[in-house]
Amino acid sequence: MLGPIGPTELILILLVVLVLFGSKKLPEIGQGLGRAIRNFRRATSEPAEVDITPKAEKEGARQTTADERKAWGFFGE
Repeated sequence: MLGPIGPTELILILLVVLVLFGSKKLPEIGQGLGRAIRNFRRATSEPAEVDITPKAEKEGARQTTADERKAWGFFGE
């Protein structure tokens, strides 16, 4: 089986990454990876429930009744 990654293997991996992506692209890759980790941590620490109540109900807007909808021609109910 594979053992733990030692310093030699780590240097070899970093050299291969440097050759593949170049020195100008590495900071962009690091920033993107940092953002991804931050977003993942934020997503895992947020509450599980999300409030999906329509905005009108939250603000206390007046709801139309079934009689009002029928009077205006909404016969779908």
